[in-house]
Amino acid sequence: MRIPPSRGARFLLMLAVFICAACGLVYELALTALGSYLIGNSVMQTSVVLSVMVFAMGIGSLAAKPLQKRAVGGFALVEGALALVGGLSVLILYVCFAWLRIYMPAMVVVSFVVGLLIGAEIPLLMTLLQRIRRQEAGSAVADMFAVDYIGALVGGLAFPLFLLPVFGQLKGALVVGAVNAVAGVIVVLWIFRKETRRIVRFSLVAGMAGVLAVLGTVYVLADEIEVTARQQLYRDPIVHAETTPYQDIVLTRSTAFTGSPDLRLFLNGDLQFSSVDEYRYHEALVHPAMSGNRSSVLILGGGDALALREVLRYDDVDRVTLVDLDPAVTRLARTYGPLRELNGDALRDPRVTAVNADAFNWLRDADQRYDTVVIDFPDPDTAALAKLYSVEFYHLLGRVLNPGARVLVQGGSPFFAPKTYWSIVESVREAGYSTTQYQVDVPSFGNWGFVLATRGKGGPAPEPRLADGAPQLRFLDAAVLKASTVFPVDRRPRDVRASTLLDPVVVEYTRHEWRDY
Repeated sequence: MRIPPSRGARFLLMLAVFICAACGLVYELALTALGSYLIGNSVMQTSVVLSVMVFAMGIGSLAAKPLQKRAVGGFALVEGALALVGGLSVLILYVCFAWLRIYMPAMVVVSFVVGLLIGAEIPLLMTLLQRIRRQEAGSAVADMFAVDYIGALVGGLAFPLFLLPVFGQLKGALVVGAVNAVAGVIVVLWIFRKETRRIVRFSLVAGMAGVLAVLGTVYVLADEIEVTARQQLYRDPIVHAETTPYQDIVLTRSTAFTGSPDLRLFLNGDLQFSSVDEYRYHEALVHPAMSGNRSSVLILGGGDALALREVLRYDDVDRVTLVDLDPAVTRLARTYGPLRELNGDALRDPRVTAVNADAFNWLRDADQRYDTVVIDFPDPDTAALAKLYSVEFYHLLGRVLNPGARVLVQGGSPFFAPKTYWSIVESVREAGYSTTQYQVDVPSFGNWGFVLATRGKGGPAPEPRLADGAPQLRFLDAAVLKASTVFPVDRRPRDVRASTLLDPVVVEYTRHEWRDY
């Protein structure tokens, strides 16, 4: 049976609707993800991008009215512009962040322009759909939006599951821009080729070719552009950089002519360690917890394996489970030479089991118990991290603790972020633990605080001490540890609230306090 021309044309137009909807959602997700990586505060980034884009879509729908008389050319122009702006959006914002330091204003402008162009699509597509076959307005709208929403679903899933892992943010946006240009221009011009003058067709195809040429050129140069822009953000040369579905990972290494090179790990721009002084941080994080039973040890976070290195210095440790969200971090710890050298190849120790999982969800299903727990998460500056500092999280943790187990939590800086630190302490206590707080100085971080806890609220506070027969340490000894429990007057406990899943106050404390430094 031969398909009527109107049916084939209608199918192709609906296909264009599907593809354009998928591309539009990818642009939105790319902008929100980039803001979360570069700025943090994912809730704010998502709110600003979506609200600006939805507002702009309304303006775009109204602005498209004059174009409806020339809907074919108008739609092709809109899609060409959207492909160019959307495809280059990640690059534009990254350059604004790295070189110009005007990220937020640029993000608002780009979000508005992308939303404006997306908003202009539907009125023009509706006009074109009615040209193919007249139908009742309600039915036409239902058909159009059904396909549009399905396209948005596919785009929303394709971004984290395919585009981000395969292409990364910058190249992924460029690929989507190219698809957007082809779908928006070629499909529509093919359907309405007989209704469009040759000079118009030629001009629109030439314009699309120009858009594709720009996107293709940037794609070829993308790695070089990204490295050059990214290097503006870091003092030392970048030796490794990648963007995963979870975070932006950067390793830098100094080229000093004297002394040991300084290897530094940054996650989403935040320093995680400096090889010059990381031993101070990791000795303080691990060894006070190891003074009790330590046959079985759980490390949450710490995918760089530096805390693991310290744990494995005790010969009587039988098994260690390390749970870190991002497989890219543990892969680097296993395979990147300078990092392997720094962590003593700890992940290859037969006593170690490494798990890549969200620690909160992993605890819900964990069936083993541990004598010692070391918690080494990044600071709680996002909603995703805040749940790992919540009262509920510490309640879950209690389910995997053996009697008398000692828990050690990195709590941020009592000097730079005192409300954050004492909120973490309060959250641990609220979950039913007795705590002792202490602080040390780590030159690359500044003053840094830790929370030592044992199960049993109101019980005796655990004593920060080193185990008998502890290995020889470079920084920590009994005298330093004893002095570390004394806080100066201006950094003693604050009147702060515990952080919960529904009231993650620790995020607001962190953002407001670190903003001033």
